[in-house]
Amino acid sequence: QVQPVESGGGLVQPGGSLRLSCAASGVKNMAWYRQGPGKQRELVAAISTSGSTNYADFVKGRFTISRDNAKNRVYLQMNELKPEDTAVYYCLDRSYNVWGQGTQVTVSS
Repeated sequence: QVQPVESGGGLVQPGGSLRLSCAASGVKNMAWYRQGPGKQRELVAAISTSGSTNYADFVKGRFTISRDNAKNRVYLQMNELKPEDTAVYYCLDRSYNVWGQGTQVTVSS
């Protein structure tokens, strides 16, 4: 299976926004995970092929996962970012358990 490719990370001030993008191969069940410094990798949000979503409690109301099936892309819109959101964000093809290489998000003033 083709590895997902993430993009859109960077440095942002607290309270700011970023949109991450994941290029996938086909319409799959997808998810975003993150791994902060010294922490375990954790689920952020997931989206099924039909578009149903679920979120970790710590991002509810701030992050939105979406998909564009025509472009085979999954997005993570992140608003009201906090320093504790600093992490490497990974895209996971859940259908075949294939991880992307990750994109760094740093929230700092």
